[in-house]
Amino acid sequence: MGVFLVAVATFLTRIENWRSYTPVGGGGSFIEESGYIDEEKPAGIVRWLTTVDHKDIGILYGLYGVIAFAVGGLMVTIMRFDLVTSSSLLGTSTYNALLTSHGITMLFLFGTPIIAAFANYLIPLIIGADDMAFPRINAIAFWLLPPAALLIWAGFFAKPLGLFGPAQTAWTMYTPLSLGAAGPSADAVGGAGVDLMLLGLHLSGVAATMGAINFIATIFTQRGDEVSWANLDIFSWTILTQSGLILFAFPLLGSALLMLLADRNFGTAFFLTDGGNILWQHLFWFFGHPEVYILVLPMMGIVSYVLPRFAGRKLFGFKFVVYSTLAIGVLSFGVWAHHMFATGIDPRIRASFMAVSMAIAIPSAVKTFNWITTLWNGRVRLTTPMLFCIGFISNFIIGGVTGVFLASIPIDLVLHDTYYVVGHFHYVVMGAIAFAGFAGIYYWFPLVTNRMYQASLGKAHFWLTMVGSNITFLAMILLGYGGMPRRYATYLPEFATLHQVATLGAVLLLIGQIIWLYNMVSSWFEGKRVESGDPWDLRQDNVRTVEWQWFEQKLDTQIATDGGDEDVATDGGEPADEAETVADERDDNA
Repeated sequence: MGVFLVAVATFLTRIENWRSYTPVGGGGSFIEESGYIDEEKPAGIVRWLTTVDHKDIGILYGLYGVIAFAVGGLMVTIMRFDLVTSSSLLGTSTYNALLTSHGITMLFLFGTPIIAAFANYLIPLIIGADDMAFPRINAIAFWLLPPAALLIWAGFFAKPLGLFGPAQTAWTMYTPLSLGAAGPSADAVGGAGVDLMLLGLHLSGVAATMGAINFIATIFTQRGDEVSWANLDIFSWTILTQSGLILFAFPLLGSALLMLLADRNFGTAFFLTDGGNILWQHLFWFFGHPEVYILVLPMMGIVSYVLPRFAGRKLFGFKFVVYSTLAIGVLSFGVWAHHMFATGIDPRIRASFMAVSMAIAIPSAVKTFNWITTLWNGRVRLTTPMLFCIGFISNFIIGGVTGVFLASIPIDLVLHDTYYVVGHFHYVVMGAIAFAGFAGIYYWFPLVTNRMYQASLGKAHFWLTMVGSNITFLAMILLGYGGMPRRYATYLPEFATLHQVATLGAVLLLIGQIIWLYNMVSSWFEGKRVESGDPWDLRQDNVRTVEWQWFEQKLDTQIATDGGDEDVATDGGEPADEAETVADERDDNA
């Protein structure tokens, strides 16, 4: 293997003189008047394998996250089609394997990396840094993720070869199920597939921790002279808070995973003794609930950053949004046992966790009211990014309110481990987190690609995703009220109708994501070229942000537009020049 890797490296160096690559200043050479240019980067695959440019690494993170999103989405689509009938066609073992890998893929291989994609590309631009504080560590953190994905999915590749199968433990890996011989047989839960999954999770945690250290160091030490803590943007605040959560949460997950691996392979007894299953739940959920805020806080930052652009005014209550972000970060470590209300823990301890779980809803509500007030009396433009921001707020309210019910001990004891929990969780993860991600992708698409996507396809994607999400997850909420337990491949016939409704919503979701993927790929290569440094017409409301100034400088350095169209249609349907004319006429009439 070592000889093979050396041979590959030798071959790559023959393709391009990689020594011409200049890592200083983000991988290109720096021109004081006009910013960065990319002429000194190597071409082809060598560029992407050797880059330490934060923008290139951001694109790599984004591509990786999209692939993971597609894989996780196809897994759950197969599961939902299997749930159309009350008897499973896949079989219990295959269903459990898909269930396990879907959850882990979406949380660890899509959620965290897609946030890193936005942060890597944008944070240095926004805060005026040349690059990340540790560019090479930044690259290493990314390149740990592909092998992590292969380890997590290894069982699906190995099983057709007659080897081990994928893990079937569900994404929470509860003991004694995940201990193999201590509960069911090792083959019943995946055998070596579980070990490889645990190693892959540990590797992804190391990557996330390295990235968090890098973001903290970058925001603390690499800010431009004009960027103080008082005027640091909201997206950077949320990334800074998220990175702090990662530093405290992920190492504990790594420790718990190593303990579980030791129990499975080296004869230790961390989780085999009396109370070992409760110990695992405490260790896992001390990471697991801050993980939800690790995912949602940066997405709240994206909404807080993008929504004011199309409301035509600054974010209302900026300081309160920052303080509520920090409050969520602190409180997130005091709510983990609300996942364990049904385990029989001391009622006094249980009550304290109920109180904190309800209290953490307050800073989330502060953000929600700030977003709504920002829209109030604003000049709202319903572009695709704005639609996804509004969809985020709507779904986040539903997900949040259903979560407050689950924070109440008596209600949770009834609804625990039912589809109600699945509906609540997915309203937050898919209905809110993914919606904010789409808002950011559409908003910064011209910045990254120099092209504009097809607005009509973008809005079709929104409506299919919005309708599909609410049909699917509302059906899950109702299934939970009816008593349908989660994580079951088979069910009583009385639940069939709601499962079929949920599958219909999942089909709408699938169609929407196919449209989105087509729109992104076709627009990346063939979309109308953006020739204005202000493709969203932000100047007219005085809400243009610093990354678009960088973008305008980048456009000025380009020698030719490679045949692009002069009039680029904005997402509102008007060419940029015409939009400015209409705005001027509107101001004159006012």
